[in-house]
Amino acid sequence: MCEENQTQVTQIRLIGFRSLHKFRYLLFIVFLLTYLFILVGNLLIILLVSIINHLKTPMFLFLKHLSIADVLLTTTIVPTMLDIIFLDEGLLSFWGCILQLYLFGIVGFIQCSLIALMSYDRCLAICLPLRYSSLMSPNLCLHLVVGSWVLVSVLTSSEFLIVIIQFTFCGLNSIDHFFCDFGPIVELATSDTSILILQDFVMSILTIFFPFAFIIMTYICIFFSILKISSTFGRRKAFSTCSSHLITVCAYYGTLITVYMKPSDQNSSHVNKYRSLLYVVVTPLMNPIIYSLRNHEIKRAMQKMMILIFQNG
Repeated sequence: MCEENQTQVTQIRLIGFRSLHKFRYLLFIVFLLTYLFILVGNLLIILLVSIINHLKTPMFLFLKHLSIADVLLTTTIVPTMLDIIFLDEGLLSFWGCILQLYLFGIVGFIQCSLIALMSYDRCLAICLPLRYSSLMSPNLCLHLVVGSWVLVSVLTSSEFLIVIIQFTFCGLNSIDHFFCDFGPIVELATSDTSILILQDFVMSILTIFFPFAFIIMTYICIFFSILKISSTFGRRKAFSTCSSHLITVCAYYGTLITVYMKPSDQNSSHVNKYRSLLYVVVTPLMNPIIYSLRNHEIKRAMQKMMILIFQNG
């Protein structure tokens, strides 16, 4: 409960990029165009994997769901961010802010899980090519994807129940950010947040560190398997099958480490606001670019779809 001289927080004020006020129209246009490109690029991948037969493989099923997660992530945050840029600040209801943080957490953890599944798929394809079809069956892929969404949703829900039930938010309601991120929201809480911070740490270990450690292990296996290939052409071909995914791993975990694992200092909250743009905008933008430019199957599927469009038109 709040003290007599304090009021219960019902709205969260997001300061956004007030220091860049004179560039707000330029920022609005740049982020709007970037958001549209993210939507078009990822929705195109989703469409191609859904309708083109030769893309109905485990790797592209995981990629499809990764694109779905990218669309959900940016749609959860970027429209609000554009409103904040245009108006110099934004207001969200407290429960709207909690919902945004909840969705952001779910989608972020799902991305880590899907990238780990993609690395497992590449490991089986390179290390056990003769048994790949039997080990990575369509039913198993579907169960892995559905299981990831359900498990992460349940784990994240349990964390947010603690925020809603046990913690109080009184008095201050402004955060120096463009969305409701975990750190700024915890700083607003007027009750003891040590339990929440500990739970978030455990949650991060389970949903971020373990998948990352698993990815490293799979790539160690991939590396040694590639070294055993006698021909240079064979090694190059084997590496090319996982190069796009390796770039994706570096992009996602590189931005996560940059944003959330930097040493804290007195300016960390302000700086993290700009670092978060890497994860919220840049990384979802890279996914369609990586797979459009480097993946021959996606290029062939795009050509096939264009031919079908022109023939039907």
